[in-house]
Amino acid sequence: MLVKQGDSVTLHTNLTEIQKNDVIVWRFGLQKSLIAKINGTTSEVSIYDDDLDGRFRDRLQVNNQTGDLTITNITTQHTGLYEMIFNSAKESSYRFNVTAMLVKQGASVTLHTHLTEIQKNDVIEWSFGPQGSLIARINGATSEVSINADVLDGRFRDRLQVNDQTGDLIITDTKTKDSGLYQMSINSTKECLYNVTVYVSVMEGDSLTLHTDIKLQRDDQMLWRFGTENSLIAKISGVAKDISIYDDVLDGRFKDRLQVNTKTGDLIITNITTNHTGLYQMIFSGKQKISYGFSVTVYAHLPIPVISKDCTKNSVSSNCSLLCSVLNVRDVSLSWYKGNSLLSNISVSDLNIRLSLPLEVEYQDTNTYSCVLKNTITKQTQHLNITQLCQACSNCVFCCQVSEAVIRLVVSALVGVAAVAILVYDIRSSRVEQKNDHRHHPTVSDETFL
Repeated sequence: MLVKQGDSVTLHTNLTEIQKNDVIVWRFGLQKSLIAKINGTTSEVSIYDDDLDGRFRDRLQVNNQTGDLTITNITTQHTGLYEMIFNSAKESSYRFNVTAMLVKQGASVTLHTHLTEIQKNDVIEWSFGPQGSLIARINGATSEVSINADVLDGRFRDRLQVNDQTGDLIITDTKTKDSGLYQMSINSTKECLYNVTVYVSVMEGDSLTLHTDIKLQRDDQMLWRFGTENSLIAKISGVAKDISIYDDVLDGRFKDRLQVNTKTGDLIITNITTNHTGLYQMIFSGKQKISYGFSVTVYAHLPIPVISKDCTKNSVSSNCSLLCSVLNVRDVSLSWYKGNSLLSNISVSDLNIRLSLPLEVEYQDTNTYSCVLKNTITKQTQHLNITQLCQACSNCVFCCQVSEAVIRLVVSALVGVAAVAILVYDIRSSRVEQKNDHRHHPTVSDETFL
């Protein structure tokens, strides 16, 4: 999946220190599967990350001082309900509803409180980022909604809305800098955590500009890094406006493709390819330190799907069997439409495979059918010509694909040649046998002569 690599979520126990007789248990999901346990008596920490099909393998960390649970490199597979059960003098528990979300840049996203209605004594707070900066507050007693859109360098200005019935938070016109952890609490108790990744998508061959929304000053410095290994690809020093581009790293995939805006530090990637898909990180050092992550997905140009008759099906059938096919595609869906109505579809994420989708229509069908190949950016459509592909005739040369017709003709020719060869062989064999008979059985005239 395309969730930002390296992001982590920490679920806090609100303990300052685990005592000797304390036992903390962490569970996940509707089945309440055990994923971690801390025994205060023995100071032993047990992590069960091989359960649940291994989705938590090498992703769980436990703070042995407080019992806080950290999930690293979180993905949508880790969306669900986490429960912390604390046994000390008496048992208590906390629940954390964690959701990982993937949002396309420019789209709107709604973060839900899962409430049907705000109660009079409810105080709902929304916070963002590692520092837990307050961005919205709803007071049920006064029905007052406060939005702090100017915090965090004003990145949310004019883009936050709150549903006054449920407390849901709506972020409009999302930007890559909106990626991060959002926390919702009711009456100071954490209820929901959303790990949101806003991604950028672009077609292969296009140029992409990653905007910083910063105006570089004299003493500022900016770094651009790429990938899970945080490889340095560009550096800007505000003092001399010195720009260093490291396009030889990572097997030279960025060679002659990187440009930097000297005023803003924006990174421009020209003639982009699928090799440039990944996480870009901008690290800014000035009057304040700022770091943005840009999740970029590059899509290859889509081929036009091919519709052909499926001659493996029974040609005597009253229906015409068709296949819509494409080769060497990834992260796409292939669909059959009847008019504007979706009939069937199939999706694939792998590369270098043949993707095919069958369809059966009647020979006399007059409806309009089309096969559509699409990804999140673009699509290719092939319309079905029933008259051309579905002729109800006795000669399979016209009913099937040209390639199969040629094969049948070649096979027929080979059979004919073989038949002629056998006939010639039989004739020659007969003549040889007649000659042999003539030598070994003399005629009556010969005997009289002797």
